Amino acid sequence: MKGKGAAPAVTVLPASGRSVRRFGIGAVIGLLGGLLLGTALVAYYGVAAVGGALLTAGWRGFLVLVALHSAVLTLCGVAWWLVAPPSGRAAPWVFIWGRFVRDAGSEVLPLSQIGGYVMGARAAIAKGLSGTVAVASTVVDVTMELLAQLAYTVLGVGLLVWLRPDAAIVRPIGIGVLVAIVVAAGFILVQHRGFALLERAADRLALQWLGRALGSAAPIHNGIRAIYRRPIGLVLGFAGHLLCWIASGLEIWVALRFLKVPLAIPAVLVIESLLYAIRSVAFIVPNAAGVQEGAYVMLGALFGLSPEVALALSLLKRGRDLLLGVPSLLLWQAFEGRRLLPKSLPQAGASDPEGEQGQLP
Repeated sequence: MKGKGAAPAVTVLPASGRSVRRFGIGAVIGLLGGLLLGTALVAYYGVAAVGGALLTAGWRGFLVLVALHSAVLTLCGVAWWLVAPPSGRAAPWVFIWGRFVRDAGSEVLPLSQIGGYVMGARAAIAKGLSGTVAVASTVVDVTMELLAQLAYTVLGVGLLVWLRPDAAIVRPIGIGVLVAIVVAAGFILVQHRGFALLERAADRLALQWLGRALGSAAPIHNGIRAIYRRPIGLVLGFAGHLLCWIASGLEIWVALRFLKVPLAIPAVLVIESLLYAIRSVAFIVPNAAGVQEGAYVMLGALFGLSPEVALALSLLKRGRDLLLGVPSLLLWQAFEGRRLLPKSLPQAGASDPEGEQGQLP
């Protein structure tokens, strides 16, 4: 930061802490409310009926779903790698690993999506990616994924108008998509020109989450500018993420086949694209608890999907995320601990013989 020093960061932190606490309380309330809603839906439509639908898919169907989603996440990691600048990026597997951790933090832990973004960046840093490239490429990668999701939602709305032009939700969803496009355009404009806001956000991220991995916000600004000066990376990243969104819809089409529901691919794409649009709006609810279940019941009804099957599909996705997310988080914690432990032990041993105060630098 030019001409500011450390004082402004200190004055920002208390307010930021209060904001984080307020957001945390809201997230806990949202999580509890979502869990109650999800439980109520399963109870209302019958535990036995939902369980019977799950048994129809069986272990084979579940494992196929896990394998397909692993392929989707791998492609998402490659899209992130394509966005990063060639001069500073690591091997593709580093970004793939970071993407697995990012989704695990967002889908398994009771965190907002931002928490998952930070965890994914830290995981990539632990494997050798520089802090500047990790944060700058994450910001732009999330933007490209957002734009791809908007395109996916537009595709879903178009298919909905084609398949069910009389549906009452067509108009409000269309308005919501237009608002989302405006918001996305504003987010990109902030990255290009509103660097005062981005600087404050980057400083908070650096101080509260990434510690010494980042020295200041200025390299992040330069890194984001460098990425946006490389259009081929942006185009490839956007195309990769759009392919990921469509592949995730096809993944659910396969899952429905195991549930003995031969729903057509266009109908599945409508359900999945609008589901994730609803999840994005309800971002305050960690893991979209209850939101995902309610959205599946509502959207599935448009195409004759029974509530029992809709809830079973949602539970299959929850189980899939747990099976992929928990090992990823455990491995990430093991790598983080192994990386930090050797550095802390010599410092403690070296300070005592010299009679130092024992304070951390």
